[in-house]
Amino acid sequence: MKTPGFVKYAGAMVALAILSACGGASTVAPPTAALNATYVGRTLFVNGRPVTAARLSPLPTYATILPDRRTKSKTLEYVFNQYSSYASIFDYPKSDQEIGMIKGLGGQGCTNVLYGYGNKTFWNVGGQNQIEEFKIKKKLIKTLSVAYSFPSSCAMNTSGDLAVGILYASGAGGGDVVIFKNASGSGTAYTTPLDEEFFDGYDNQGNLFADGFTGDRSGFALVELPKGSTKFETIKTSNRVDFPGSVQWDGTYLTVFDQDTAEMYQYTVSGTKATLKGTVTFSGSGDCAQTWIVQGLVYCGDAGNGNGEVFNYPAGGSPTATFTGQFDVPLGVVAAKR
Repeated sequence: MKTPGFVKYAGAMVALAILSACGGASTVAPPTAALNATYVGRTLFVNGRPVTAARLSPLPTYATILPDRRTKSKTLEYVFNQYSSYASIFDYPKSDQEIGMIKGLGGQGCTNVLYGYGNKTFWNVGGQNQIEEFKIKKKLIKTLSVAYSFPSSCAMNTSGDLAVGILYASGAGGGDVVIFKNASGSGTAYTTPLDEEFFDGYDNQGNLFADGFTGDRSGFALVELPKGSTKFETIKTSNRVDFPGSVQWDGTYLTVFDQDTAEMYQYTVSGTKATLKGTVTFSGSGDCAQTWIVQGLVYCGDAGNGNGEVFNYPAGGSPTATFTGQFDVPLGVVAAKR
């Protein structure tokens, strides 16, 4: 079903200054460009480009985290905004301020670990067909490309292979996953049962999972490329998942986030069946378009609230922190060590 018309999102507003726990104040400038958003089926298009978010905030929001200034931050967090715009950089929990920006980024990110803080580098899938690796804080060190219009996601296994999902492509290619051996070369494309691939992630055995929509853009599906195989297969979940969200190994379970319900499902997978073992509920989020799990925490790029958030994991509940910065349709988030 197509939803006609455009939803207009104002791009200019007065930034809200909120006092932090330490008595400081921050004021940030909002984005200046207006956004045009529409749906084709259940897939959201922003300014003509398909995105992996389920919905957007009607206006950007600005808030503060509660900083722990006694802590010397050894990590950096990146909130990726709409494609080809920018990434906002944070050093939570040390600061309540955005500390930098990388122009031209957006979309989603991943690192060189299955979960947790990446080891001094991260990848961004943020352009029309380019995939870029950065050494933190923001030094570009490698660029790859795919022969498809709209790559959407990325994941790395413990061997250093990089898997890039294709959200949408003109003609063939939508729903494919391209795997770059050792994160190099031109990559090998694998067809999946998906017509639109939203998120992907490896487990600790080297199996690659991805989720997205099937042909009518309404049916959720989870698929797997078992290690050593060349063919993706559909995985049946023991519960209903409404809208594709991040797929990530959490150290014990394969997790799938549901953007509609704001819940993270923890699965064990045997054969072609994923059995639900736990549900983590996040309250107060608008739409975590991408989540990233580290030990004890989940970072959220919240397209619904227009910000970045931090939750306890696996406890869930309300955000323990909300990033202060300039956001323009947050779609992704990732974290890495200095």
